[in-house]
Parts: sequence; structure tokens; C-alpha cells
Amino acid sequence: MRVCLASTSPARLMLLRQAGIEPLTLSPDVDEDAVAAAAEAERGGPLEPAELVLLLAREKAAAVARRLTAEGGFDGIVIGGDSMFALGGRVYGKPYTPEEATRRWLEMRGATGILHSGHSVFRVAPGTEPVEATAVAEAAVTFADDVTDAEIAAYVATGEPLHVAGAFTVDSLGGAFITRVEGDPSTVVGMSLSTVRRLASELGVTWTALWS
Repeated sequence: MRVCLASTSPARLMLLRQAGIEPLTLSPDVDEDAVAAAAEAERGGPLEPAELVLLLAREKAAAVARRLTAEGGFDGIVIGGDSMFALGGRVYGKPYTPEEATRRWLEMRGATGILHSGHSVFRVAPGTEPVEATAVAEAAVTFADDVTDAEIAAYVATGEPLHVAGAFTVDSLGGAFITRVEGDPSTVVGMSLSTVRRLASELGVTWTALWS
């Protein structure tokens, strides 16, 4: 049984490898901003974080599932995911700039926010239409209240927080500044393994059959 990760995220790839799975990785080539804007225009207002991450996860997984179905020969599952961090009523994706990452860390210091992670799993097999299962996982993340301005500056200078949802990691340099995670810890890394296992099971796929 093959696994395709509809993402080029190093964190998600690492998680699957640590779980005994060596996936094929394909970029979904989805314009996330355009997808979100279209959905919000149709809604007439912003989506809730859980809605948005699930929408984007589904778009990514569906794009890759369609590609593999058209090419033929793939028998397995396609996994798509997306994450966003919500704090104080605001939703944060990737900060991209040092200035924005610094601003967020000054706000997050001593606070607790929610990491929302959308998951979409497609069962793809030759001669059949792909079938999907979806879910959103959440984890509460509490940041140390004694993180100094100098530590924030040094962390931002590493570049690590610039390209991750919420401007932090729990499994690398940022982990020392996080005091508590409530929920599946892998959710904060980028993908809830227990959620993916459950979705695969709903599609008739046994988790251990995915081990390399």
C-alpha cells in the first residue's frame, strides 16, 4: 500500500518517516490565497480557522489525487494537510518576515493559542474514483512567560519561525520556549498521526499496511 504526501513540508515528511512510512511527495500546486479568497467571497465573510485549514487540506489532497488518478497505476492513499494558529481572536499563518515573526512572538509570550490542523485523506486505486475522509485536529500551545526580547531576536534570526504556521516549532529550536501542549503533539509539528490513522481506517486502510 503506497502513501503520497500532497506537500513538500519537511516537518510532515519527517513525521511520516518517524512513523515508519516512506511516502512519495508531490507539490499540490494550489494557490492557497486564491482558494481562501474565493471561499470567503462566497461566504460573504471570513472562514473560521477550522473551516479554512480543512478547505485548504482538501484542495491540496484533491489536486494530487486527481493527478495520480489520471496517470494511473497508483494504489494507496494521498494525505493533504494545512495548519493555522489562532491567538486572541486572530488567525496566523506563516509570518514570512522577521518583523512579523518578532511581533507575533511578543504577543504570544506567556499566552496560550490553538493550533488548527486540517487533514484530508484520499483512497486512490486504479479503475475507481478517489474516496475522501477528512477531519480537523486541534492542540493548545502555551508559551513561556519569561522568554526575553533577546531570545526572541535570536530565534527569529535563525529563520526557523518565518515559514511555519504561527511562527514557532515544537520539535526544533522553538521547543524550549513552549511550556505546554494539550492535544496530539504531532498536530503541532504539522500533522496529527492519530487523526491520519483514523481517516485511513475509515477508508478501509490498515495503518500498519502503510509501514515501509
